[in-house]
Amino acid sequence: MPGKKASLFVTCSVDQFYPEIGEATVKLLRHLDVEVDFPGEQTCCGQVALNGGYHSHAVAVARRFVEVFRGSEVIVAPSGSCVTTVFTHYPELLREFPELKDDVESLRNRTFELSQYLVDIMGVEDIGSSLPQPTRVAYHDCCHALRDLGVARQPRQLLQAVDGLELVELTDSTNCCGFGGTFSVKYPEISMAILNEKLGHVESSGADVLTAVDASCLMHMGGAMRRQSMKARPMHIAELLASGLPGGTNA
Repeated sequence: MPGKKASLFVTCSVDQFYPEIGEATVKLLRHLDVEVDFPGEQTCCGQVALNGGYHSHAVAVARRFVEVFRGSEVIVAPSGSCVTTVFTHYPELLREFPELKDDVESLRNRTFELSQYLVDIMGVEDIGSSLPQPTRVAYHDCCHALRDLGVARQPRQLLQAVDGLELVELTDSTNCCGFGGTFSVKYPEISMAILNEKLGHVESSGADVLTAVDASCLMHMGGAMRRQSMKARPMHIAELLASGLPGGTNA
């Protein structure tokens, strides 16, 4: 059973666009007495290159990931899609390097999405977060987290325990948001059709906040939400949970 020490894998989107999500993740973990370290040599998990068909580039950064996190007791990331890359794709991606087989298998069993780590590994049911005013929150099931990692119960459990938070279920919450990485660029008309259907459900839910475990999905949905001047605002689950802790910026 892993102890209360974790290495943060911050992911590309968090590093480049949403560093506040990484800060919120550290705040949550430290609040729960987890000793957090940040390996400065980390780069990417390889997801973007892998999805784009750049196999050799994906292999290179995957090998780097293994090297950097080989000695970590536990790796935690505020992203289901990046954890999916490690858990689901690394065995095949790095199969040409049999000397890494044991390391890859070990990393697969020590790399977790944030809510997965808190609930399944640490056994946390309530982080002690409290919002200053009643807030209706809708949760979007991100594709990779849901279908590859089985993450669905864990974030809902954490959200339901937050004082002042009313969790409302979206219609067809498990449907894709339309992002899919480069899919949204290559097939914008299809992507927008999927996105608009999703946002219609968000609007009808009456939610004040739309949350999820992946910044990329929230970036995709949030851009359209702002353009359409929707009531709800996007907020990563790490930020939402951390906002209700002492010293947090409330939702």
